[in-house]
Amino acid sequence: MTLPLVCRISVTFVDKDGDEKCIKVPIGMSMLEAAHENDIDLEGACEGSLACSTCHVIVMDMEYYNKLEDPSDEENDMLDLAFGLTESSRLGCQVIAKPELDGMRLALPAATRNFAVDGYKPKPH
Repeated sequence: MTLPLVCRISVTFVDKDGDEKCIKVPIGMSMLEAAHENDIDLEGACEGSLACSTCHVIVMDMEYYNKLEDPSDEENDMLDLAFGLTESSRLGCQVIAKPELDGMRLALPAATRNFAVDGYKPKPH
């Protein structure tokens, strides 16, 4: 007997007020895309091109953080610009859903730093 393939994982986003929203994210989708598809307020000014830090998320459990690929130099450079950086900070555009991340919780920082256009939120395509 084979186990069924997991095609979606559960991810909970926790906003700056502590409100939680649990969503189902397809395997292979970034947390930035998933947030946009589910009306979660995660900016993503550069639309996932590693040119800003506005999709900064905080992985709330180190067990899940340690299951992620190590951040690239480019991601680390952008994280250095992020507001409220923590040991478990990542860019939502670089966190890709995979089965072992089922149940992950992501906190949204209280603010972002958008050096391009403050307040601009691109619409997902």
